[in-house]
Amino acid sequence: MPRYALKIEYDGRPFVGWQWQAAHPSVQRRLEDALARIAPEAPAVTGAGRTDAGVHATGQVAHVDVARPWEPARLLAAVNAHLRPEPVAVVAVAEVGPDFHARFAAVEREYLFRLVSRRAPLVHDRGLAWRVGHRLDTGAMRAGAAALVGRHDFTTFRSSTCQAKSPVRTLDALDIAEAPVAGGWEYRFRLRARSFLHNQVRGIVGTLERVGAGYWPAERVGAALAARDRAACGPVCPPDGLYLVAVRYPSDPFGEAGSDGAGASSAGSGVEAAAAG
Repeated sequence: MPRYALKIEYDGRPFVGWQWQAAHPSVQRRLEDALARIAPEAPAVTGAGRTDAGVHATGQVAHVDVARPWEPARLLAAVNAHLRPEPVAVVAVAEVGPDFHARFAAVEREYLFRLVSRRAPLVHDRGLAWRVGHRLDTGAMRAGAAALVGRHDFTTFRSSTCQAKSPVRTLDALDIAEAPVAGGWEYRFRLRARSFLHNQVRGIVGTLERVGAGYWPAERVGAALAARDRAACGPVCPPDGLYLVAVRYPSDPFGEAGSDGAGASSAGSGVEAAAAG
């Protein structure tokens, strides 16, 4: 059976997350329902990351096997026709070899978290960013974030229900940028790692927000990490601002220009495999 890689974007607000659940709407189930209309023989769709309820994606990757060959552009159009009007779209399709696996072949995942600081409620970005009412100190947050980059035991920053066998992960990068927006400032946190623990990104961003707000000194982040104790983590922030923006492989299945600079090509957009949410 031919295998196809799909790059997918979605608004996570109507869904319980990526993973199929019998009694609740999920992105995976919606995608499988659409595929069943054109390829009833297709088995389950396998995703690169199991994003949580309310978490968005601009660069989720999945693979699926179908009975007959499809021209990628025709498969993309057919699946999208059956996804409407749900806030899910397949933005790229590529035929791949039988050894390609969306989850296990991935060498890096990148998440973006959007945090907006302003007094006024969000209107157009409601549910798409986390709003706080106070200005944040980006320099202090960067100083705190520096302690998290590298290979560490991230017990402090993972959910108590996380099913990963080991809490050890290597955080390749954690970058923080700020830009003015109407009535305030937006802070963008970009995190890259081969894989993330459940709630790791949201635990990290929630902790760094405490640093930026002045409630935590920057050095407390490193102390919290060293404690290896969930109680040492700052508040876990909501899923609203979290996006899976890229999944990278040794060779880009979609043939798109651009590389992460470490020999792995990106299958995501430019803008948590466990559930990083």
